[in-house]
Amino acid sequence: MTTEEELPKSIIVHIDRFSLSKDLQLDAFQEFKELCLASGTEVCAEITGKIDRPSPTYFVKRGKLEEIKKLVIKNKTNLVIFNNDLSPSQERNLEKYLGARVLDRTALILDIFACRATSHVGKLQVELAQLTHLSTRLVRGWSHLERQKGGIGLRGPGETQLETDRRLIGHRIKNLKKRLEKAHNQKEVNRYSRKKGKNSVVALVGYTNAGKTTLFNYLTKNNLFVADMPFATLDSVTRKNNMPQLRNILFSDTVGFISNLPTQLVESFKATLDDLYSADLLLHVVDISDKDHRFKVNEVEKLLKDLNLSDKPIIRVNNKSDKLELSNLDNLSLNSHNQVWISSTTYDGLESLLKNINTCLNGTCLNQWVTLDAKLGWLRAELYSQEKVIDERISSEGLIELLLEIYKNDLIKLEQLEGFALINKNQTQEAI
Repeated sequence: MTTEEELPKSIIVHIDRFSLSKDLQLDAFQEFKELCLASGTEVCAEITGKIDRPSPTYFVKRGKLEEIKKLVIKNKTNLVIFNNDLSPSQERNLEKYLGARVLDRTALILDIFACRATSHVGKLQVELAQLTHLSTRLVRGWSHLERQKGGIGLRGPGETQLETDRRLIGHRIKNLKKRLEKAHNQKEVNRYSRKKGKNSVVALVGYTNAGKTTLFNYLTKNNLFVADMPFATLDSVTRKNNMPQLRNILFSDTVGFISNLPTQLVESFKATLDDLYSADLLLHVVDISDKDHRFKVNEVEKLLKDLNLSDKPIIRVNNKSDKLELSNLDNLSLNSHNQVWISSTTYDGLESLLKNINTCLNGTCLNQWVTLDAKLGWLRAELYSQEKVIDERISSEGLIELLLEIYKNDLIKLEQLEGFALINKNQTQEAI
């Protein structure tokens, strides 16, 4: 009979920096705690504090260091997690003094990514980020061995091992980059095929745990993993739209952003970010019920700007509106510029979202009379099947005349067909 495995115990440390105060504040400690729980640890003690200048040796001052050590001994834990980026020497000194393993914010996020990545490319990206992070911390594992001394024949085994590890890690990183480049080229072929098939791509972006995957599952009728935790999604997925109101659209669910995202992850996840570059439209999903949503919106917008994506058409999707007990979400969306208010769990306001997607991709919806030659009977049948025909009549010349409810871009494409013409072109009106 197997017993349930106990979660590793940890002490978490959150130190604020006075010099890093901002106009828009995030409840950074709560976000850090959620990250720790998502990594699969049991938090047995919490330590917070403020500091003006980090100690170059231990990051924290002596008094706080003693406080952490007492808690390590009291709780009999061997893991301490800092919500700060530590230098290799600080990490090594802390581990020696506390007698416990020390993780900083970057290592914590990398650990979560390693646990959650499921696709082949995702695993390669995570491994590349981990090795890049590890390459600066190799000395920790071999500090017990003799170090290099001056003079011939006095080179210690520790230095030899470090050099060996650095070379092996360097080879592995080079190999991973080659494999990721190959995967990147394959994705480029896939994107070319999609464009050739006249499919538009709509990518869902936003802060982690904003509800992107729940919305993605609704739009594509998929069943991807959903959980109320940071980084539940770690692999970019593209699926065909399943909404009858939308045509020729592919939706991409992407990895959520987070404040102070480690630079290794941004570099390693270029293949994932390529899905954003190839998108025709971005849906910026926001958890509007989150008290820190303004800060998180700014963080996402800043990242999009850094990635040169802010010029793409963007619809802001204010999700989880049901938690605010808002009513008439469609009216809210109607009165908001490039914003829609929805709940992806109760499905309220989603009609407004679909209309906005169509308008961004296809232009304004119009009511327009058109005339068709007899040879375009196939087009008449297609327009009826797409429910675009409002009325039909036969002209005195025996031509078919149709009143269409159609998007501007679609109408422009139809005008290229021989035998298709507009009636009263100057009197075209927007559909209500």
